[in-house]
Formats: sequence, C-alpha cells, structure tokens
Amino acid sequence: MQRGIEWAGWLVSRRAAVDRALALRALERGDAPPAPGSPESEALRRFRSWAAAALRRGGGEAGPPLDGVRADPARALRAVQEWCGAAVDVAGPHGAELRGLLAPLAARFEAALTGARLARHAARAPRPARRAVVGAIDRIADAFLAVDLADGVVVDANPAATALLRTPREALLGAAAERFVQPDARALWSDELAELVESDEPRRFRAVWVDALAHPIAVEAHATRHQPTRDRLLALILARVL
Repeated sequence: MQRGIEWAGWLVSRRAAVDRALALRALERGDAPPAPGSPESEALRRFRSWAAAALRRGGGEAGPPLDGVRADPARALRAVQEWCGAAVDVAGPHGAELRGLLAPLAARFEAALTGARLARHAARAPRPARRAVVGAIDRIADAFLAVDLADGVVVDANPAATALLRTPREALLGAAAERFVQPDARALWSDELAELVESDEPRRFRAVWVDALAHPIAVEAHATRHQPTRDRLLALILARVL
C-alpha cells in the first residue's frame, strides 16, 4: 500500500511532465490529445483523479464517478491508455511497476464506462413487444443494425451482425457504430447517416466495417430512416458482404 501512496503522489507531482509526454506521443502518431472540454477529456480527468485516489487507498476505492460523462467508451479508453503510456514513459526505469498498477485500474474504468453507456440506452432499446419486425430481421442472412441518428450509437442488431462483427449483441448495444467502421471510411459513413437526418430517401452505399479482431469487411449498405417517436430518428441498416 505504501508504494501505491508514493505513486499517487508521484502522479500528482509529475502531471505536467506526463501531459507533455502525452502530447509528444500524439505528435509522433500524427494525432492529437482529447480536445479540452470534450467528453473524452472529461473522462480522462475523472480517471486521473480516481486512479490517484485508488492508489492511495491500495486499490480499495469505489468505482469511478461517471455521472454526466457521455464519452464513447472506445475513445475514452484510448485516451486513458495513452495517458497511462505517457506516465510509464516519464517513470523511466520504474515504468514497469507503474504499468502494473495502472493496468487493472484502466480495465475497471473501461468496464464502468461501458456499463454506464449500456444503462443509459437500456430504456431506449426496442421492447420485446415491439420486436415483431426485428424478429423477422433476425432470421435473414444480411447484417442488420439500428443506429440512433442523434448520437450514432447502436440500439439493435441481429445475429448476422453479431456474427459478422464477432461481437456479442450486448457489446454492440450502446456502442458507437463508427467504432465498427474502418477509420479511413468513417467520414463517408458519417456523411451517409447525416443525409438520413435531412431526408427520408433511402441510402445505398459501400462501407468497410471492422470486426473485433480488426479484420476489414467490405459491405454494401442499404439504410432507411425510421422515426419511432416524434423526437427520435433511427437509421435501419442492412449490410451485405461484398
């Protein structure tokens, strides 16, 4: 526990150095750290504070406080992992010890983020009584995703989609749909979904998805707009592997 207390103090005292190392890592990748005020930046701030408190208490700290955090779990975890890597870099020869302390905390933070997101969307998921149409979709060979056009998260998926993406349905629901789109194809994906916000004309386009093993999957997608309530728009997407 004493080492945890020492590392907690070290993280606080070396915060500026870790932030500089984080910026350097981003520069080397041609990327950028989370923008100030972004959901990912807020998630990272919460992780830093919670991790230091957990280290001071020997890992017995309660779960991370995530009230009001709306960050995508994948993006927030990437920010957390990069920050942990920067801290390890600054720690130099003692980096392995620090990595061993931060890794389980990052895993707990990821689980809490994912759980919070699923909880937020659970009430908005299709109810069993409304799944007559989806019941038929569940039996087709094409992958089906229902994506909320307000925030881009998956609210429904059929077995073909879970098999194609090698991802359980529970993990798909509440996740950002673009997480399963190849990075260089995300701009087109976003543009096509944005068109559905403006028009109820169906869209047909090609996309490149990625499964849980990061394998690219070229698909032809057919997207239609569905408005289950006055203030909610969904994109209903059928995708066939090319």
